[in-house]
Amino acid sequence: MLAETPFPILESSGFIKEHGGSSTIEDESSDVLGEAFKQLNIGKPPRHVSGLRHCMSSAVLVASELELDSQRNGVKSCANGVDSSSFVPVFRSGSCSEKGRRHNMEDEHICIDNLLEHDAALDFPFPGAFYGVFDGHGGLDAATFVRENILKFIVEDAHFPNCVEDAIRSAFVKTDHAFSDNCSLNSSLNSSSGTTALTALICGRKMLIANAGDCRAVLGKRGKAVELSKDHKPDCKSELLRIEKLGGYVLDGYLNEKLSVTRALGDWHMKGPKGIAYPLSAEPELQETILTEEDEFLIMGCDGLWDVVSSQCAVTIVRRGLMTHNDPKRCATDLVKEAIKWNSSDNLTVIVVCFSPNPPPMLHIPRLRVRRSISAEGLNFLKDMLDNNV
Repeated sequence: MLAETPFPILESSGFIKEHGGSSTIEDESSDVLGEAFKQLNIGKPPRHVSGLRHCMSSAVLVASELELDSQRNGVKSCANGVDSSSFVPVFRSGSCSEKGRRHNMEDEHICIDNLLEHDAALDFPFPGAFYGVFDGHGGLDAATFVRENILKFIVEDAHFPNCVEDAIRSAFVKTDHAFSDNCSLNSSLNSSSGTTALTALICGRKMLIANAGDCRAVLGKRGKAVELSKDHKPDCKSELLRIEKLGGYVLDGYLNEKLSVTRALGDWHMKGPKGIAYPLSAEPELQETILTEEDEFLIMGCDGLWDVVSSQCAVTIVRRGLMTHNDPKRCATDLVKEAIKWNSSDNLTVIVVCFSPNPPPMLHIPRLRVRRSISAEGLNFLKDMLDNNV
């Protein structure tokens, strides 16, 4: 963590960075999974693993209180439209961040399990939680600025809280512009530094994932991996069409031969005057999810994790860990270790958010006439591996 930020943090945006498992997958399917692993062409883990920094925090958010408080104050809650349910999310999170094989650490992240207790100056109108992963490049300036200011821009946006989706979209762009303005005022800041941004804002049972870049959010739903964000890479067909429409191009997997992502904040050497659309966009794509009892946890990670670990593999590792020790911090650490073991060459940052104080329940597969020795988690894991290697 930086001892001193080289630029003034925007007013009322004082965030405290909370730094936040490879666990062996042991079940009845170990022989089957071991054989499947042998079919993958993956390198050996490095001999040395440097120290990890991590964090954990927890909070209880009651959806019924959210709706009652909002009605009393005349505020339209971002949980409006959610049907009545006995399911009450309990948010607790753990994170882990490691520079990996890189010389410098350019990732930032934030974990806030209870927004009401986080910063009184923000005056958040209802209980909520907020998480973010910011994968920087070209230096740490952009990632640090975004981490320290993006939530302020969301809460202070004119659309908030009546239309949280529009507030988040606007906040990403405003944060991008504010970084450029700060670079103009402070010559020590590098306007060419940039960062991808992945955030999760949760109000009661409504969760909004916003993504600009190649970080990824994956929901663990009774052992199944559900991807809640799209990787914005140059080889994505929809992104390529958008880029070419705006006069950009992709060569050898790089946007305008310079950047391996198609959406990011910062990188002002690739942009022009504010208010004009450019091939490199700061606007996020959003995904809304209404949490149910089947939704057990959320994994947020930078591309250093997803380059070597599949979404289903990550969900299987986290679920096994929670069933064993019920500690999201250890699960995040396990995923970082797993990525290092499979020779990830990038910085690594992982956040695990649980939606219940209890560990996930054991999954049962209906008994069939044909004998098989594999758990439900193992079956999901094996299916994902086979699908990705056809």
